[in-house]
Amino acid sequence: MEYTPLGDTGLRVSVAGLGCGGSSRLGRAQGRSDDEVVGLIRTAIDLGVNFFDTAEAYGTEDVVGRAVRGLDRDRVLLSSKTRIRAGGGLLDVAGLVANLEGTLRRLGTDHVDVYHLHGIPPKDYDYCMAELVPAMLAEKDKGKIRHLGITETGPNDHKHLMLERALADGVFEVVMLAFNLMNQNARANVFPATQAKGVGTLIMFVVRQVFSDPAYYAETVARLRREGKLPPGDADPLGFLFHDGGAADVIDAAYRFARHEPGTDVILFGTGSEAHLRRNVASILKPPLPEADVAELYRRFQHLEGVGLDLPRR
Repeated sequence: MEYTPLGDTGLRVSVAGLGCGGSSRLGRAQGRSDDEVVGLIRTAIDLGVNFFDTAEAYGTEDVVGRAVRGLDRDRVLLSSKTRIRAGGGLLDVAGLVANLEGTLRRLGTDHVDVYHLHGIPPKDYDYCMAELVPAMLAEKDKGKIRHLGITETGPNDHKHLMLERALADGVFEVVMLAFNLMNQNARANVFPATQAKGVGTLIMFVVRQVFSDPAYYAETVARLRREGKLPPGDADPLGFLFHDGGAADVIDAAYRFARHEPGTDVILFGTGSEAHLRRNVASILKPPLPEADVAELYRRFQHLEGVGLDLPRR
């Protein structure tokens, strides 16, 4: 495994981070037993993964807590999140504190390494800063949160408008954002600021349905061509990546592209099987794609926004 600083937090994180939500929720969505899920997490740890990202909304905090129980707490870094809506309205301070306490209880720990406000749309950002962030800072002072984070809602905020404001405010030490082969605008809209300010980055949506489902990928390419966002041409505009010395397949290309983009710290991936886990980690740890291929990816797709940001399938 390779490790890197998470911004200026002082945390040293594995470049491959296990996302515990998404469509599979560690295999729980496919009916895997808790014993199987614990085994999967332990395999990730054996491979050197030390960063685990879960959330109140994912329903996996309890099994993550079980998997890391008994391990040296410094060996694993736990990231979780709180929703900001409850009962049809916005969460109040008491609700946030209760959510944090629930997270700590389910994870079986006295602190969470990164605690995020989860999926914040631009319209709710002011409320979060005025009402919830002071409460998070108070819980940080108590030692229950090590670092404050915030995650965008990629499917509904293609331009990273919320994160632009969050980075300007300078409160959040870690941000989670969408970035992939065909959704690259964070290169201009987010990474320059995170790098300048020492903010850690967690990268989501690196692989979603658009790259894992060939039929959906073909539909997406056809739609983009109809909209004039991709020129007519080869049936597969990513086909140039697959050659001797290039990517093994589109998943391999997607992970390697994101991993070696300047400004990315942790590449989050989801999985429900050990074989898939091992393949994903292997791709994240491979060398960069050839320079000419990366340049061509920029040329072909840097103007696109919102591609591959589908909500998880249930």
